[in-house]
Amino acid sequence: MAYKALIYTVEDSVATITLNRPDCYNALNRQMVEELLEAVRICGEDQAVRVVVLMGAGRAFCAGGDVRELLNQTGAIAPHVKRLLAPLHTVISCICRMSKPVIAGVGGVAAGAGMGLAMACDLAVAATSARFTMAYTKLGLPPDAGSSYFLPRLVGLRRAMELTFTNRVLTADEAEEWGLINRVVPDTEFVAAVYTLANELAAGPALAVGRAKRLFCMSDHASLETQMENEAKLIALSGQTADFCEGMRAFAEKRAPTFNPFPHIDKP
Repeated sequence: MAYKALIYTVEDSVATITLNRPDCYNALNRQMVEELLEAVRICGEDQAVRVVVLMGAGRAFCAGGDVRELLNQTGAIAPHVKRLLAPLHTVISCICRMSKPVIAGVGGVAAGAGMGLAMACDLAVAATSARFTMAYTKLGLPPDAGSSYFLPRLVGLRRAMELTFTNRVLTADEAEEWGLINRVVPDTEFVAAVYTLANELAAGPALAVGRAKRLFCMSDHASLETQMENEAKLIALSGQTADFCEGMRAFAEKRAPTFNPFPHIDKP
């Protein structure tokens, strides 16, 4: 597929999806959302991809929905919003359900649905200049893009309500302190830090990482006993893999393991 609103590349088993509307801070319009869904689906299916990086071009990660596009929908806002959110919410679901780790590289602003996209990723690295804001109620809207699901799980209910009701802007350091992101790095080191993490994960045991991600997703709706049974099933399956054998040998031989670069990937 020829992308117009994003850039899609794969290098050394790391797929990079770059939101590419820098003139409007990578605001999400219908074309970008539809292309993003296609790219995310490809990442999930491509056996050569072990890690996915989501970034934004220019000075922003993503400023949320394209308000200008919304203003042009006079008299037909509700159908437009539904057409935008249906694929966007599928994107969020695909990110969460794919067996591969997804890293958000947040440079600049992440607002509204852009903040939702960052929260949906498994890990997040932010540049010092990054800023985070929900921004929805400022426009007279409640949250979307899974924000009402992820935000209280990451920062707690009271902080989630504060961020949503007041549209408080968090600095990168505050976002790290609150648990929204994993780490903050200087702007000059940002891209290198994102790919250092991505390459580290790409060299790891893909099946084990994917199954660990799957377990965390299951834990949202499972009892303790059910979750422990899920753990038992997946660890038993993993104990039969070449990666497990290599990990055990490497441990015994006191060396770094070399995991299978192209294992079978679990389906969600």
